Formats: sequence, C-alpha cells, structure tokens
Amino acid sequence: MAENDIVAAGIVRQRTALAAGDLTSTELIAATMDAIDRASGLAAFTTVLRDAALGEAAARDRQRSAGAPLGPLHGIPVAIKDELDVAGAVTTFGTRANRTPARADAEVVRRLRNAGAVIVGKTAMSEFGQWPYTESSTFGLTRNPWDPTRTPGGSSGGSAAAVAAGLVPVAIGGDGGGSIRIPAACCGLFGLKPQRGRVTAAPMESLWCALGTTGPLTHTVLDSAIVYDVIRGATPGDRFRAPDPEISFTDAARKTPRPLRIGYSAKTTTPLVTSDPEHVRALENTAVLLADLGHQVEEFSPRYPDTTAVLLAQAFAGVRAEANAMEHPELLERRTRHCLRLGIWARKPVAEWAIRTGEALAHKLNRVFERYDLLLTPTIAHRPPPVGVLDGKGSVAAIIAGFPMITYAAIWNVAGNPAASVPVGIAGDGLPLAVQLVGPPGGETLILPVAAQIESANPFSKPLWRHP
Repeated sequence: MAENDIVAAGIVRQRTALAAGDLTSTELIAATMDAIDRASGLAAFTTVLRDAALGEAAARDRQRSAGAPLGPLHGIPVAIKDELDVAGAVTTFGTRANRTPARADAEVVRRLRNAGAVIVGKTAMSEFGQWPYTESSTFGLTRNPWDPTRTPGGSSGGSAAAVAAGLVPVAIGGDGGGSIRIPAACCGLFGLKPQRGRVTAAPMESLWCALGTTGPLTHTVLDSAIVYDVIRGATPGDRFRAPDPEISFTDAARKTPRPLRIGYSAKTTTPLVTSDPEHVRALENTAVLLADLGHQVEEFSPRYPDTTAVLLAQAFAGVRAEANAMEHPELLERRTRHCLRLGIWARKPVAEWAIRTGEALAHKLNRVFERYDLLLTPTIAHRPPPVGVLDGKGSVAAIIAGFPMITYAAIWNVAGNPAASVPVGIAGDGLPLAVQLVGPPGGETLILPVAAQIESANPFSKPLWRHP
C-alpha cells in the first residue's frame, strides 16, 4: 500500500497487513505522524506524542518478532480525546488551566494499550466538552475535513476530524449530550454512544454526573465494534454498570439481524427547532431502505418528556466538578467562568436529584420499546455551520446555538440508552448526511447489525484532507 493508503486504512485492513508482516508498526506510526503533521491546519490534535508513539511501535514490532500473542489492536494508531488521562501528557479538557502531565493512563487507555494499540496523541475539544462545536480560546477552531470552512461538530470534533481526514483509523471520544454522534454526523463517520455503564469511567466513578460515556469514532461499524470489545466492561469503582451482552459487539456487527420493528420520526425535542429538509429526506429514504431489507418500519409521533432541567443540572454539575480540579481556574475561558456562575445551584444534592429524575424519565421513554425494537431519527437538526459559531457569544447564547445540534441526541444521555449516528450519503452542500438509531437499554447488539446493513447499502466516498 502507498503511504496515504496505509494511514487511511481502517482497523481491519491495518491489522491484516501488520499480522501478515507486510507492514511494521514502526512504519505505520511513522506514516501516521507524517500525515498528522501535514494536516495540522485542521487543528484536530492538541498534543502529538511522536517520540512516545514511535517507541511504543518499536516495542510492538519486537513482540511480533518474538512470536508473542498479538492483541486485537496490535500496532494500530489510536488518538484520545483530551479529557482522558494519557500517562505523560497533560489532560487539558480543552483549556489552558491544567499544566501537570497525568501520572497514569485512564482505564480505557490502559485497555487500549493492553490490546496492542499505539497512542499517537490527544484530540481537540471545546472547553470541558460544553459545546457541540470544537472551538476554544486555547486551541482555536477545529475544522471539518470535508470542508475546512465548516465545523466538525463537537465536543469530540478533534477525534472526528482526525478519523475523517484519514490520520488515524480510530479516535476515542466522549458523549455527554451527543458529543460522539454529533461530530460523527458532521464528518461522515460511525459513532455509537453505548449504554450507560457499558464503558468504565475509571478513575472517575461517572462522567458528567451520569450523562457522559466514552467510545470510538470510526469509518465503519465493524471497526467500532472491535474497539468496544476491547474497552467495554465496568470496574469495581464505577457507579453504573451495564449487563454483559449476549454476544460480542464484533459478532453483532457481522451478523444479519432478524426482522425488527422500527419506528421513525423527524420530531425534535426542542420547541421551535425543526429538522433541515435534507435530513428529513435522508430519514425517509433510510426508512424505505430498512423496509426493503425486511424490517417492519412505520412513522410514529413521539411524546418526548421535557428533560431540560435534568440535562442542565447534570451538565452544569459535571463542568463544575471538572473545573474544580483545574490547577489554574483563573485561566478558564470567560464563557466557562460565566457558566460556572450560572450553574452555581447545580451542586451535589441537585445533581443527585437530576440523576434520580432522569432515571424516572428514562422509564417513561423506554415504554416506546414495548412497541418498537429500534427508533430512527435524524442525528442533528441543522447542517454543519461555518466555523466560529461561538465567536462573541456568552454562555446563554452558546447554549441556544447548541440546541439544533443536541436536540435529537441529548435526551438519550439523560435516559442512558445506546444510540448511534450512521452516515447515509452526501447533502447538496457536499457534507455528509446521517441518521440516528436508538436502542432499548442494553441494545447495542440490536443497533450494530442494522447500522451495518445501512452502511452496506449506502457506501459513499470519504475524501482525505490535503494541506494546500
């Protein structure tokens, strides 16, 4: 393979080449680093761990030469959202307020390394992941590889840009209100938010007061499933834990699903916010596709409960907890400092109330799964806007600007259900289209095979970004 092909190949192809000896991990990581350097204009990375990654790649090659068993991610380059600890690197949370490198890997990062992955760097995010746009005063504007004048979404926009540009086959993101699914939709990737408790939050007991969870952004459903089988599972310190699935995620992604009952709707959860007509057409076309594939598909009108108070309480409390851990809080963005004042009421008793109330709302929401196996909606309401969405905006204006991005996604963070963004084509503006599949509690293995069906029926070219 040519160098660009090596770097842009997904996990399955890279792993096959590495296992066959057609490629060494050192060669792959060196090519990856060169590609990251060429694409610096995207601002996808906050930290590039060139020397550490090349050293880790050499160790992987020595393991292979010694005949040691190879992990499922042996030699594969992986990027990490800058809210997870990577030993030796500062965990910035998208801010300049932290300065001291982490002493140890977060548990998810440790599991990735144990599976053979090579950690190549940390990816950009909005400060504390508050906004569905990857913009910060510290690291600037992260750009969409499909059109560098547009946003890649957020808050895991750096991870999405890195994968969409073909710099890495997988990047880890976090989803506290759509922050995996939103950038996946903007950048033409597959992004699954898992069931609450599916992926450990260690060393924390939970992320964003139960709203958040961790997961990969990838080009394909199968690549995502492979990574999830490496990182899923709780630890004794986790507050939430999901029951083990009946089959592995990898097996689920490869199987043909039984005919399912699928309800679809373009109704948003936010008054006065409606979906872009291209998103409605993509939704309707996907509904027809799924019916042609043998599923029982019908339109329905959901009665979404108002989760605004719960969402704000958990989000404000989550940001407060992370901000309180910063070494230099005086260096936080002005917008964040205002958010902290705005959400001063969201202290621990309020956060606990919000978690309990969210669980009660989830019980009501999940009644829909007595009728349907899966739900189908748009992922985002509006098309990805030009970069600079947050310029000049205070906290309230920034919250309002985020509603079209989070309206379909955030409700499932409150409920804890698994939900995935699946690419389904290209809109008239040249950027990707996506739909969201939502499953019942623990329903990732229902989502994955249907997402793979959609993927197989909707292949579309994914351009690699080139520095001018």
